[in-house]
Amino acid sequence: MKKKFVFLFAGLVLLSACSAAPKGGGATEGSAGGNKQEGDTIKIGMNMELSGAVAAYGTAEKEGIELAVEQINADGGIDGKKIDLISKDNKSDNNEAGTVATNLTTNSKVVALIGPATSGAVKSALPNATKAEVPLITPSGTDDAITKQGNNVQEYAFRSCFQDSFQGKILAKYAHENLKADKAIILGDNSSDYGIGLTKAFKDEYKGEIVAEENFTEGDKDFQAVLTKIKDKDFNVLYIPGYYTEAGLIIKQAREMGIDTPIVGADGFGDAKLVETAGANNVSNVFYTGHFSTKAPATDKVEPFIKAFREKYDKEPSSFNALAYDAVYMVKQAIEDEGSADSSAIKKGLENLKDFKGVTGEMTIDKEHNPEKSAVVLGLTDGKETSAETVNP
Repeated sequence: MKKKFVFLFAGLVLLSACSAAPKGGGATEGSAGGNKQEGDTIKIGMNMELSGAVAAYGTAEKEGIELAVEQINADGGIDGKKIDLISKDNKSDNNEAGTVATNLTTNSKVVALIGPATSGAVKSALPNATKAEVPLITPSGTDDAITKQGNNVQEYAFRSCFQDSFQGKILAKYAHENLKADKAIILGDNSSDYGIGLTKAFKDEYKGEIVAEENFTEGDKDFQAVLTKIKDKDFNVLYIPGYYTEAGLIIKQAREMGIDTPIVGADGFGDAKLVETAGANNVSNVFYTGHFSTKAPATDKVEPFIKAFREKYDKEPSSFNALAYDAVYMVKQAIEDEGSADSSAIKKGLENLKDFKGVTGEMTIDKEHNPEKSAVVLGLTDGKETSAETVNP
């Protein structure tokens, strides 16, 4: 029987009035900068991790983007204009992500950017997108600092996913209130903005005791020493804020050492390679925050999306497929709302996006350029999703 998990949150999304960051490219107040839509097509750039260490994320998001573009063009485009998708591989390299952003905005003259997928790459691409005054939507860059740095909202940054502070708080409450875990150990990635942000959010919210906090670095393969160090401590939940690449190995090695406590993590767990790496028999009593689940449809858009995705790719869609798919439709909605596909109009349309019905939920973009929408807590048993519950903010 599937358990029902209910979370009541207050104030997870702060709607504070913040001064905007300076305009890029020397724009003056009131000017309409950025690229202009020309001809019979709308150029949208895709800056994705299609090769390298985290290519699984970028490849999945490419699938979602291409399905959305295919559907929109088959339906007549946006206001009669077809999308011209220009795809570039940032090779899972942050510096390359910045270069790709410049290439797409200045050479290809795209009016909007989708991607990168990971937080570090987004933060490298954003200054160049801002300079060109071209809006960027990341499907899965969850670092809070992407959309707000200090007191400044990043004017050209948007996302279809929720941010790390939201995930960290959900996981802390879930571990304490639903798993009844009052003693946690954190084993986090201290080499990525993603892991650092998730660790901080969890620690700020968790009501139990943090028994120990250990770290690893991206690319690590052998976790025997650190797992041996924590194995005999008194704890009842292991929190792993990191990507599937290392988390899969940690889960495998932990279970093989006899560590059978519940393991919780964030959306970085949300790829089939996690189970492939860990071994399905090791992936039980594992829970993570997700943006989408076929078992918990967030809107009536989900079933048609699943059907179309299966027909095109002959597999079930993942959260990353769904988030990227929504990002394209967010751009479409912004263009239609403003009656223009110029960069400045798309930016305005995204800022004012309200009650947008996507496959990952119904969302409104807040004053800090983050979507207000629900999350999903997913549970895995023998590597398969066995529970999924929508969590409202």
